[in-house]
Amino acid sequence: MLVEIQQLNKTYRAPDGGDAVPVLSQLDLEVGDGETVAILGPSGCGKSTLLNIIGALDRADSGSIHVAGQDLARLDEAALAAFRNETVGFVFQLHHLLPQCSILENVLVPTLAKAGRDAAALEKRAIELLDAVGLRHRAEHRPGQLSGGERQRAAVARALINSPRLLLADEPTGALDRVNAGRLADLLIALNGSQRLPLIVVTHAVDLARRMQRVLELVDGRLQPCRL
Repeated sequence: MLVEIQQLNKTYRAPDGGDAVPVLSQLDLEVGDGETVAILGPSGCGKSTLLNIIGALDRADSGSIHVAGQDLARLDEAALAAFRNETVGFVFQLHHLLPQCSILENVLVPTLAKAGRDAAALEKRAIELLDAVGLRHRAEHRPGQLSGGERQRAAVARALINSPRLLLADEPTGALDRVNAGRLADLLIALNGSQRLPLIVVTHAVDLARRMQRVLELVDGRLQPCRL
């Protein structure tokens, strides 16, 4: 299994000293190589928290989480940073592209921390990824010159630049219209098909969720199968 989670718990402490808010409770999840999984649930139920824990942006209070053979609970901060950069790719609802940089430069940003980086080889890969997402002709443009759908596709290319083992997407179509949401869904499915890249997507979009191989719903801090 690429992702193995057992008995995961996460509680948020109230900043004003009020009652703590449990978010994830004894949660279990397994995701295999090449699998696509959608996670549904109402706003505030903990979907993004779960994704952030899988991607090492947040830590669980207790439980076991292994991703690509790594025990995240045992990694120090430096190892977690390397894990985030090399093992997982993130696509968020907001693209977070740097407005002052070209699209090509934005795609290359995650490679800047690589030791002994081969700039020429990485730029070649970045251009190939932009070609794959239909943006090669936009490589020298800045984010403000692209449509919302194009910016999100550029964010997907950026997420793939370091050849991650797992792609995490948090409401990737949430800021897009129906047509561009459909195009982004097509792109994610195509990437999974061509590269067998595992994908976990948190979404409110039923149309996107239906295209995943498995759909789960987060209810009372736990995941359960969901039929759409």
